[in-house]
Amino acid sequence: MENYAELREAVETVELVDAHAHNLVAIDSTLPFLSCFSEATGDALSYAPHTLNFKRGLRDIAELYGSEVSLRGIQEYRKCSGLQSISSLCFKASRIAAILIDDGVEFDKMHEIEWHRSFAPVVGRILRIERLAEKILDEGSPDGSTWTLDTFTEIFTAKLKSYPCLYCFSLFFDFDFPFDSSLSHHTVADKIVGLKSIAAYRSGLEINTNVTRNEAQEGLVEVLKVGSPVRITNKSFIDYVFVQSLEIALQFDLPMQIHTGFGDKDLDLRLSNPLHLRTLLEDKRFIKCRLVLLHASYPFSKEASYLACVYPQVFLDFGLAIPKLSVHGMISSVKELLELAPIKKVMFSTDGYAFPETFYLAAKRARKVIFSVLQDACIDGDLSIPEATEAVKDIFSENAKKFYGSKLDFTPTDCKANVSSNYVKMGFDAIQTDVALVRIIWVDASGQHRCRVVPKQRFHDNVLKNGVGLTFACMAMSSAVDCPADDTNLSAVGEIRLIPDLSTMRRIPWAKQEEMVLADMLLKPGEAWEYCPREALRRVSKVLKDEFNLEMNAGFENEFYLLKSVSRDLKEEFIPFDVTPYCSTSAFEAASPILLEAVAALQSLNITVEQIHPEAGKGQFEIALGYTTCTKAADNLVFTREVVRAVARKHGLLATFMPKFALDDVGSGSHVHLSLWENGKNVFMASDEHSTYGMSKVGEEFMAGVLEHLPSILAFTAPVPNSYDRIQPNTWSGAYHCWGKENREAPLRTACPPGVPDGVVSNFEIKAFDGCANPHLGLASIIAAGIDGLRRHLTLPEPVETNPASLDLELQRLPTSLSESVEALENDGVFKDLIGEKLLVAIRGVRKAEIAYYAQDKDAYKQLVHRY
Repeated sequence: MENYAELREAVETVELVDAHAHNLVAIDSTLPFLSCFSEATGDALSYAPHTLNFKRGLRDIAELYGSEVSLRGIQEYRKCSGLQSISSLCFKASRIAAILIDDGVEFDKMHEIEWHRSFAPVVGRILRIERLAEKILDEGSPDGSTWTLDTFTEIFTAKLKSYPCLYCFSLFFDFDFPFDSSLSHHTVADKIVGLKSIAAYRSGLEINTNVTRNEAQEGLVEVLKVGSPVRITNKSFIDYVFVQSLEIALQFDLPMQIHTGFGDKDLDLRLSNPLHLRTLLEDKRFIKCRLVLLHASYPFSKEASYLACVYPQVFLDFGLAIPKLSVHGMISSVKELLELAPIKKVMFSTDGYAFPETFYLAAKRARKVIFSVLQDACIDGDLSIPEATEAVKDIFSENAKKFYGSKLDFTPTDCKANVSSNYVKMGFDAIQTDVALVRIIWVDASGQHRCRVVPKQRFHDNVLKNGVGLTFACMAMSSAVDCPADDTNLSAVGEIRLIPDLSTMRRIPWAKQEEMVLADMLLKPGEAWEYCPREALRRVSKVLKDEFNLEMNAGFENEFYLLKSVSRDLKEEFIPFDVTPYCSTSAFEAASPILLEAVAALQSLNITVEQIHPEAGKGQFEIALGYTTCTKAADNLVFTREVVRAVARKHGLLATFMPKFALDDVGSGSHVHLSLWENGKNVFMASDEHSTYGMSKVGEEFMAGVLEHLPSILAFTAPVPNSYDRIQPNTWSGAYHCWGKENREAPLRTACPPGVPDGVVSNFEIKAFDGCANPHLGLASIIAAGIDGLRRHLTLPEPVETNPASLDLELQRLPTSLSESVEALENDGVFKDLIGEKLLVAIRGVRKAEIAYYAQDKDAYKQLVHRY
């Protein structure tokens, strides 16, 4: 059907706004995994494996996981991988751009909304009104007396009004905010963007909007007779709560979700027909209320379509109908919704709950169903292809944005630019079945990227659970010699397991049949190795969180040279790609095919690119990455280096991140911008512009710790002798032990990006961080130093407001050699407990091996172009 290629592409690439979902549960929750496929409970659930939805869904999940196509096989995969990994995989494959969560349903070992933010873009909360009423009643009357309707009403309405409804925030594919977005990055836990009623479950949809106070009071008395925990089933009281909620919704312009049609066992399906809502819909008091009927009202989809046609306040949501019905049932239900209802009133949601697989299955099938329905509409002559393409955007995102976003600043994203088409094509070939090999990548103590490669089938059959074996010596190798360095306490005796972290699994954009994944170093599954760099970063991040409730976010700027090979005297040499100056337009023009391909590859890996420009060196360029959590920033930096080197190689060039390629030219760094966050808010910056340095007290203490320990940090962030050829005065690298405000010759620089109030800084930059550094170890050392600053309440000296080189006699130089930074590290006791003594011994041993090797041959540094 080539005529429908445009429609197919629109369905494959459209962003999804999930307007109705629920919390996930822990992997060991007592909620049976079979509930992922069925609304049944108890003994009826045992028949779920015999439904069409189950058999189809099982194949879909097994294909995504690469596991055995059986319930046992999938459950074993879930147990071995862990909730974080499978959630990351499911949400990445689903490509959901925003989620609104109703957390009113309670599951065993249910995670709070904020927990989901590590892999899901939760942007708002739907408040279940019946559950709110039950919680209020369970808490008891404020003065301990018997509940009266007046007391309940006062508390209930006050509670509804108290929720912060009028927030503004941006909609992103993940929570990787750039530097200048920090002011709009709020916690989502209490952002109520809509109300929801499950009256259909309790007493049916024939809502009496004129319920009297006496009837409601009698209903309240009946409800309280049952005791605690309260479960509201009295119709008069439910109707009263519903009406009170509608009045608040009208006052704050909040939409109301209404459960209709099929669902849990406790509803009477006969009373969940949306036609019962006619009294409510005809009530002139509520004619301006916006109502959305959930679950496609199945099996009353035609009735729902009629209501959306004749009542301006009625909208439709087809979550749960997709994917719980058969393929024919899903298509028929959506077609029935569209028989009369305006396209602008029909919305996607997953009704995902408890298990990340429910989100994936709903997103995958919704794309297929909508394509089928709209393609048929085009064949029948109901729609033109451009009209159908527009309908795709409306149904999957635009309608929900408008419906729920009347008080929210939903900023649309460029879906084509941000969605990974290489990672997964959700609608039609949801998993890349042609993958033959998987690269398992780690970065050693010398900062070199290394990998083991296994066939895809073996990866899922064995490696995913057990990893691959690797010698202890892997963390004792220098940049020059692939054998264990002396004085590292590591040798060829002993073996660890490289265990893949599935949350980092990516389809390799430049290799047609390969995937790559970052790995953790474990002694055995479940037991971390003390020398693992990724674990070291997690360990110090946990200390920062546990002691100070802080998280460090990071954004890297990657400088690199593009080199071409020439032959001189029968020897291969590398010379710069061009000789143009800083930010030269001709340099960018010459390199644009390479840079364009690199950016596309990075975006396919869900890595945000902030900016690209030619740098001051000959053949030098810089790619600045988006701001994100430090662990993810380090992972993204590893992938970025892989991308740049691979794309350059494809174009016949060599890309190198080595610190000083040409000693008579400027060097390359991996400058990193850092800030501190608490409960979703940037707390590095001062609360107003009247702060001494524009930063908060915790921000100053943290940065002061980094400044004090900077000589020791260089042993992590400038790890080879060539690093110190770069760290020279007047080369933008920060050669003196000082800090400055927007001073690009200072090694630490506070930054005030556009959008931040004058006098306030949002982050600080470390310039003495280069492309030979292991990013996980580098960031771990920075956090460790910052923790010491927080513990000791350190303060900053006065900032340097001029070129530090002009104050050469007054300022102390940072280490001018790797030997000096290693000596500083040996004399610095702060890192021992936080980084780990064994890992520090190995790092110092590797650094001393670097010093000894390169001291023997002054030109040996040139081989670094092949290693970094």
